Amino acid sequence: MASRTQPARQTGRLPWLRTVRARVIAAVLALAALALTIAGLTAYTLESAMAERRVEGYLARAVDEFRVLACGHTANCTPGIDPTTGRPFTNPEDLIRVAMQRQVLAANESELGIVGSRVVWTAPEGVSFRPEQDPEFVNTVVPLAALDHVTRGRLKTAVADHSYAVTPVQFPNARGALVQTFDMRAEQAVLRGTYGTYALVALGSLLVVGFLIWLLVGRLLQPIRLLRTTAEDITEHDLSRRIPVHGDDDLSALTRTVNAMLDRLNAAMASQRQLLDDVGHELRTPVTIVRGHLELMDATDARDVGATRALSLDELDRMGRLVDDLLTLAKAERSDFLQPRPTDIGRLTDETLEKAHGLAPRRWLLDDLADTAATLDAQRVTQAWLQLASNAVKYSPADTPIALGSAVRDRELWLWVRDQGAGISAEERDLVLSRFGRGADAPLRADGTGLGLAIVDKIVTAHGGRVDIDSTLGTGSTIALVLPLRSTPAQSTPVLEATG
Repeated sequence: MASRTQPARQTGRLPWLRTVRARVIAAVLALAALALTIAGLTAYTLESAMAERRVEGYLARAVDEFRVLACGHTANCTPGIDPTTGRPFTNPEDLIRVAMQRQVLAANESELGIVGSRVVWTAPEGVSFRPEQDPEFVNTVVPLAALDHVTRGRLKTAVADHSYAVTPVQFPNARGALVQTFDMRAEQAVLRGTYGTYALVALGSLLVVGFLIWLLVGRLLQPIRLLRTTAEDITEHDLSRRIPVHGDDDLSALTRTVNAMLDRLNAAMASQRQLLDDVGHELRTPVTIVRGHLELMDATDARDVGATRALSLDELDRMGRLVDDLLTLAKAERSDFLQPRPTDIGRLTDETLEKAHGLAPRRWLLDDLADTAATLDAQRVTQAWLQLASNAVKYSPADTPIALGSAVRDRELWLWVRDQGAGISAEERDLVLSRFGRGADAPLRADGTGLGLAIVDKIVTAHGGRVDIDSTLGTGSTIALVLPLRSTPAQSTPVLEATG
């Protein structure tokens, strides 16, 4: 029993990582992860910039509101009015207190009121951001209260990352300033929390995508797995397995292509086995005959030597014809068996009839002549046509005529040979077209190899046609090569050269 070939064992700890499925999934996940990372980083950068601009806007509005309230003490305009007394502010402490009371603080925002060099006002207790508890920040902004212009700045300390604005005010007897500040570190922490959630969602999405891709790629690669398992099951003794085809995509087309290749391999192997069987069976007989006569030949008897020589040469000639016929049948399975060219059918008929005269001194007739052109292999068609004429010579009386003809019928080209021989029964028509097939009424004197009509059938089949047998026992036969008519425009039809 032939052992089934096993695939080579994959080496390494994780052989599944080397599969096409794993590589496709890894590539898809890598691209998806890259896209999600780029999208996340881009969004994070844009959100950070928007947070910076938002804080800048808050600080700018806070400065503008305070300057409006303290206009008389910051620029040449109407003095600010204390809303609680209805009178102008007289000291920075009251002005800053009122300004801080009117201020609605945003998240991560806080404020300080400075009078002289002291922090006298702070944000309400409900505000979590306490800049007054950051000595480094306080020491930085207190000197800025003595300036005569608004100071904007950024200061990173151990406590916070301050984005601040210092708006000073000046009264005759005192100076002060309102300080607004945002903790940018807390703002960024909010973003980091948001995009931390985004990262978790992205990771979960990658897992889901990976699972779906695993299923999808597995389904798409199913024809390839079937191809592999089928290839493992195929041996030189069994080429009958085929891969099921589902769908109409590229992989289905690949499956159909592989099935077609297996069909060709099966046909080639069958042809090879047939050739070996035919050679082994048919050549054994003439070899045995020649060997037996040579062994029994009396080398001292000139007449026996001459008779044995003639018989051996005759058997060798028969073996030569048999080998040629078998080679022709083997070549009929090849794609280059035919070399079709535009052919003038009328001239081909005349030339074939002329060549048939050399087969035997018979009365050769022309039934009909097709005045048309077709694309075919003129040499192979002539070979098949003359084989029909040769059979007609063998299987019909010597005093009867043999006719050849050509015609176009229903878009088919008919090339026939008509004789008045023994005929072929309906039961034997398939038999005579097979290898070494002979009719029961075939005369013993017919010395052919039994492959002639099989070769004719192969030539006609290679053209996409058929062999038509119209025969009556005792009356005669008309055997025709029926070929699909592939017409060629008259102006492009070349002059047909003599064949054979």
